[in-house]
Amino acid sequence: MSNKERGNIILENMEKVIIGKTPVLEKVLVCLLARGHVLIEDVPGVGKTTMVKALARSLNLSFGRIQFTPDLMPADLLGMTIYNQQDNSFSFRKGPIFHQIILADEINRTSPKTQSSLLQAMEEGEVSIDSHTYPLKKPFMVLATQNPVEYQGTFPLPEAQLDRFLMRVSLGYPDAEHEMAIVRHPRHDAMSHLTSVAEEADLLAMQAGVERVYAAPEVIQYIVSLVNASRNHPDIYLGASPRASIDLLKSGKALAYLRGREYVIPDDIKENLASVLCHRLMLSAEARIEGKGVETVVLELLKKIYTPAVDFHEA
Repeated sequence: MSNKERGNIILENMEKVIIGKTPVLEKVLVCLLARGHVLIEDVPGVGKTTMVKALARSLNLSFGRIQFTPDLMPADLLGMTIYNQQDNSFSFRKGPIFHQIILADEINRTSPKTQSSLLQAMEEGEVSIDSHTYPLKKPFMVLATQNPVEYQGTFPLPEAQLDRFLMRVSLGYPDAEHEMAIVRHPRHDAMSHLTSVAEEADLLAMQAGVERVYAAPEVIQYIVSLVNASRNHPDIYLGASPRASIDLLKSGKALAYLRGREYVIPDDIKENLASVLCHRLMLSAEARIEGKGVETVVLELLKKIYTPAVDFHEA
């Protein structure tokens, strides 16, 4: 089975419960294949939780849902060491972070202390507690949700944490035709009949395949030029980090893999650019006063940087 066929099977399975949102589902799968994490910024009721559950079930991966609240503590997320009086010993009780697909629901409703407890897990794939380090089972992915329009009682994610998310995506409202299909066949009914179409070993093999996708020097230079341009744009106060360059390359390889290619083309980078950069950029006060959106500024970067012509016969 080809890379494209396997990817299409996974997407089609998820589409049984998330109707009419193929581009978003593809981006989520791209992030998973690129070993990255996703920030889902959307209003309530559009299917964020269902999408994450469908991803875990389609790949037969363990799923953990964490409801972030103001009183959530790091130990509730990571786990804790428990003293056993019967045998006078200590044992570690794992928290929900030790699942493979993690839904961090309403992540901006908990304190910065608890938010930051995710950083090591997201970056290094391990957790350090009481001088012990515990590896997380691979594949591992965090999909965090937040409401973009409700700010009361929330703790905005700091830039350091936003930078850990490979992409920010949004499902958005369905159109009338797709909403009629959703109303006729509620998601919980479809979810109960959803089966896995791939296994953990299949996904690990796909992730390894992504790493073998070829990126020409011209494509890498194109990525670096785009990210550097974000640091010198007059409307951007805080530009993208080198991690953004790495994530652009990783996501470009994953998209090429899903499209059945063994090499990255500039269009792969263009297609992922807004999702990879927008949540990492901070606009200047002047740009915000003028009502400019970060998406508009990212499009300006694309117009500013020359798209290279690359000979892929060497790939």
